[in-house]
Amino acid sequence: MKENTSILIIFLVMFCALLGATGQLFFKLASQNFSFNPLDLIKNYKFIIGASLYALSAILFVYSLKHGNLSLLYPLIATSYIWVSLFSTIILGEPFPLVKWFGVGIIIFGIFLIMR
Repeated sequence: MKENTSILIIFLVMFCALLGATGQLFFKLASQNFSFNPLDLIKNYKFIIGASLYALSAILFVYSLKHGNLSLLYPLIATSYIWVSLFSTIILGEPFPLVKWFGVGIIIFGIFLIMR
């Protein structure tokens, strides 16, 4: 078991959350032309980009787990909720009322408590 988790690994996990959230954004964009037809999936470059980012995020996260504590690193993946909230509002123009931003604030506060 790893006693201390380096700051570099913590930032790597936060980067994983960003990659995963970006993958989710591409999944949303890909959904406009989504089909279960394998040929259509291969042609849907937004789906391919989303899946690739999501896979890279998972690979880097597994690497991070080798060098850090799961109980500390896994909650950091919750930062992906923050990224998705920002992306969906800024890039997709989806509504995000104040009460949901309050929820994002609670997530940030929870992450802060876990990191202490």
